[in-house]
Parts: sequence; C-alpha cells; structure tokens
Amino acid sequence: MDQQTIIRKTEEMVRDQLLGEGSGHDWYHIERVTNTAKQLAEKENANLFIVTLAALLHDLADDKVVESEEQGLLAIKEWLEQHEVSADDSEHIVTIIQNMSFKGGNGIALQTMEGQVVQDADRLDAIGAIGIARCFVYSGKKGRPIYDPTLDVREQMTKEEYRTGSSSAIHHFYEKLLKLKDLMNTNAGYQLAVERHQFMEQFLDMFYQEVGMDKKTE
Repeated sequence: MDQQTIIRKTEEMVRDQLLGEGSGHDWYHIERVTNTAKQLAEKENANLFIVTLAALLHDLADDKVVESEEQGLLAIKEWLEQHEVSADDSEHIVTIIQNMSFKGGNGIALQTMEGQVVQDADRLDAIGAIGIARCFVYSGKKGRPIYDPTLDVREQMTKEEYRTGSSSAIHHFYEKLLKLKDLMNTNAGYQLAVERHQFMEQFLDMFYQEVGMDKKTE
C-alpha cells in the first residue's frame, strides 16, 4: 500500500472517531496539528510520512480522550500493521505518540526530529487564540470553573494530580500553557510560539482588569 493511500485512510478513520469529540481534542484539532506538523517537518527536514501519521493518530491513545491509553496504543499498532506500515516506522510512530503529552511536566524528552516536530505542533495548538478557546472548552468538560482565586497554582505535580486535582481554566495557563513556548523543540516551532504566547499574556491582562484584580495568579 502506498504512503498516500495509508495517510488518506488514516485521515478518514480518525475523522470518523473524533469528529464530535467535545473536549477540544476533536478532528479539527487533529487537522490543525497535522497541517502545522507538516509545515514544521519541511523546515526541519523531518520524515513527512512519520510526522503525518503520528500527528493524525496522536490523540487516539490520549487518556483525556480514550478510556485506556494502553488499549489506544494497541489499536494504533494494529491499524499500522493492517495498513502495511513497516515495523520500524510503526515503532517510531507509536513511540512519538506514547511520549509526546505534557502530563503535568512529567513527559520524557523526544529524541527524534519527527517526535519533536509533532510535539511542537500539538503544543502550538494549545496556545494562542485557539489554545485559549480549547482551554475553556476542556475546563468546562471537566467541570472546572473559569477561575477560583482561592486555589494556588500547582507547580510540581504527578500525572495523576495534574489530571484530577483542583484547578481552574485560568490556573491552567500557569500550570501548562505559559510554559510551552520555552519547551519548544525546534526553531521553527519556537518562532510560531512567541506571538501566541504574547497573545495569551494580553488575554490574562484583560481578564484581571475585567474582574477587578490587580494581582495575577502567579
């Protein structure tokens, strides 16, 4: 099976699975991340086939989206095998997916340019205007408030604490989103992150102004 056919069939499968997803990890998130990853791959000379498949499949093993990360990874491996992706490419793709999530700052560094590109693309979709929108959608889905000034910003967290502990949408900026610019792997990713980061800071300034608070949640 040729690479373009594999990519097309994967796009169709992921779109069917995630089109109506309600936490900000829907098909349109996947589409944006994939397009950004392809752009970064060209600038960073990464393998476009690996990058495209990893970007398309990455949320099918994310515990924010699926019940079991382990089962999600198994399903991805089976999909790649069924579509005649080589064992080496399949292992590379699964390794990227398994290790690209932020996980409260507990993720491990990705070693290949393909992994770094896909991670940067995913993180770029978590910041800027679209990142702000996704933050509030996800917080609403989890039943978290817009803002709770009685809560402290959590600095050191286990993955479990990051997923389930008390927080708010505004706190999430300090616990993750504002950290992502300086965690970019690639020069191309960093350049795109700078403007989006500045936009989030401007948003927070306006938020505090509108709620009548002089002191930020820092």
